[in-house]
Amino acid sequence: YRSRNAIKLLKNITASRAKIIRNGHENLIESEDLVVGDLVLLEEGNLVPADGILIHTNDFEVNESLLTGESFSIKKSHETAELVFSGTLVISGSACFRVNAVGLATQFGKIGLSVKQVKEERTPLQQQIRLFVKNMVWVGGLAFLLVVGINFFRTQNLIASLLQGFTLAMSILPEEIPVAFSVFQALGALRLLRKNNILVKKPRFVETLGSATVICVDKTGTITQNKMSLVSVYNAKTGELIDCLTSDNIPLHIIEMAMWSSESKPFDPMEKSIHAWYEKLFTTDLRINFKQVHEYPLEGKPPMMTHVFENQQQVRIIAVKGAPEAILNYSNVSDEKRIEILNKVKTMASSGLRVLGIGEALSSDYLVLPKNQTEFTFDFLGLIAFQDPPKENIVQTIQQFNEAGIVVKMITGDYLETAVSIANQVKLIHNNKFLTGDLVMQMNTDELCEQVKSIHIYARMFPEAKLKVIEALKINGEIVAMTGDGVNDGPALKAAHISIAMGISGSELAKSTASLVLTDDDISHMTDAVAMGRKIYDNLKKAIRYIISIHIPIIGIVAVPLLFSWTQTSFFSPIHVIFLELIMGPTCSIVFENEPMEPGTMQRKPMPRSDGFLTFQQLGISIIQGVVIAFGCLLLGYVHMNQGANLTFVRTVIFVTLLFSNVFLTLVNRSFLIPVWKSFSNKNKLIPYTILFSLLLILLTTQLNFLSSLFELQNLNTTTWFQCIGVALLSVCWLEIYKYVLRFKAKKQNE
Repeated sequence: YRSRNAIKLLKNITASRAKIIRNGHENLIESEDLVVGDLVLLEEGNLVPADGILIHTNDFEVNESLLTGESFSIKKSHETAELVFSGTLVISGSACFRVNAVGLATQFGKIGLSVKQVKEERTPLQQQIRLFVKNMVWVGGLAFLLVVGINFFRTQNLIASLLQGFTLAMSILPEEIPVAFSVFQALGALRLLRKNNILVKKPRFVETLGSATVICVDKTGTITQNKMSLVSVYNAKTGELIDCLTSDNIPLHIIEMAMWSSESKPFDPMEKSIHAWYEKLFTTDLRINFKQVHEYPLEGKPPMMTHVFENQQQVRIIAVKGAPEAILNYSNVSDEKRIEILNKVKTMASSGLRVLGIGEALSSDYLVLPKNQTEFTFDFLGLIAFQDPPKENIVQTIQQFNEAGIVVKMITGDYLETAVSIANQVKLIHNNKFLTGDLVMQMNTDELCEQVKSIHIYARMFPEAKLKVIEALKINGEIVAMTGDGVNDGPALKAAHISIAMGISGSELAKSTASLVLTDDDISHMTDAVAMGRKIYDNLKKAIRYIISIHIPIIGIVAVPLLFSWTQTSFFSPIHVIFLELIMGPTCSIVFENEPMEPGTMQRKPMPRSDGFLTFQQLGISIIQGVVIAFGCLLLGYVHMNQGANLTFVRTVIFVTLLFSNVFLTLVNRSFLIPVWKSFSNKNKLIPYTILFSLLLILLTTQLNFLSSLFELQNLNTTTWFQCIGVALLSVCWLEIYKYVLRFKAKKQNE
């Protein structure tokens, strides 16, 4: 019930949202609440939430590859009443459209009906558990036929033979394992949301978290605070570098052109800072008089963007900003001046500053605007530099990743000098080897696979290069986590095993693509997520080993007396198995979900994905545990049977011994290294309740007439009670000797 509610809550939170205009006011609603006739606002990075007709556009381009397979963006205009389609991506500009189809009536919805037929690939753990349960089903089926055949041959009683067969088959089927798997992951996902502000889009991703070996992080907004503040301006005309925080001689024209080259309603931190400085320095605000008439979107390698504004007197302003080397390629500067500017860029970037070039084109030279911004000849005005300091907790976060055996790699679109400076500030381990996006694209797959093993800083990266690095890491067998917030991170996020988007600064595309969303943009929570993933993996392992161990004595108690022709054979009927497997088993296995993380969990290396969920040694210990418990229960019952005890008494002795063994087994299996008496220091609030519940059930089934007759049990004398408890204790607690041997070996290895 809790698992189902947890998943329902997660689905509600991950629902996509749309910005609409209703009754003259802007509102943010869930996309599924859109209705035909709604007016929807779109901007760069949004996913279109419904089909509709454009009624206003501003240099609006969309990528419809989801529907058409065509990778190039398409420019659309309201003037021709063009359509937009649900699920497509806004590449640039802004628009408003009127909804004419929602849900399954959209083009995307029609495709979705066929997509529902596609089965989602199972995770390795799901596959391993599915195979184990499937094999046990076959074993249960064969055991059923064998027991029915043997019993019917001896007794000629078909009903009794079928009951015996069903009893054994039920005891073999490990139905608790899929339940435990689902519950552990769903509740783990809910805990990550409540305690760590991490939204896990699908609980199955929790499993992969604990196996991550590499995390690729963006610089801006992930390592740094993404609070861009304009700190210095370089005037290309005079060669002067001005500190904005201390000087009153800031070049106004450079700030003005930087503002015109930004979005009119900025959402990027750098553009917000530019607009703030414009408002601070200019007493007359020209923005109300000019209207943007054309936008050349951010494009190129390295990128730049150009905006064209015009007032009622048809006075035009053409402003460009972007990577300095990109603008220089289309500017009228001498080679000598170009070298001077690029050297200044390197100097500023090496201080950890984010540097942009600013330029303008004379409107009188372009009565007709060119098709591409690369056809302009710009006047290079200068540079503006922003400071984006590292997050306060990022050094500790990176150190925790390193301790957990997770390699941190920085992948950024910024300058190499800036990336290296920030990497040094946050103590990111690197060997002074770096790759740029262009170099990545020049390498073949084998070369890149070799390079990514040792290189931890990637600068001047673009979407194709990011994707290629992620794929190379995956080829090397790494379990890759990738953080991102922009539209250009989409392909790499989709390719990574674990994709992480920023909930505040992230684009709609990044959040919809990612498997996890950091609702507060704090990357430090990822160490908590990895810890949760490892804890869930370990606890699920404990639960499954417990389930295997407790199934074996049930199988043995049903099968051994029959196979060895004891005088009494029907110790357990289906009702005993139902009680043990549907009440005792789940009650005790859920205790492990609440187990705290064991010491040293975050200091060990990630488990290779190729490793099986349970090793032969671990499975062997679980089987031995079960066999010893079965032996103890049957031995005590056999002794009383030979002493002339009736079937009800022997059944009660075996049943009570097994229930006490179950209690001790739950306690001993809380850890496979820590002694049972020390494990009580790891607080688990469910332990006392489970023990009390188990003891209460033992008393009720033997003392309460209604239940004792239902289970065909009877009351025991004091001596027999102590015998049952003693045999149960000996049958289980031998594992403490095995734990001691493991600790001794581990200590020797560390020495």
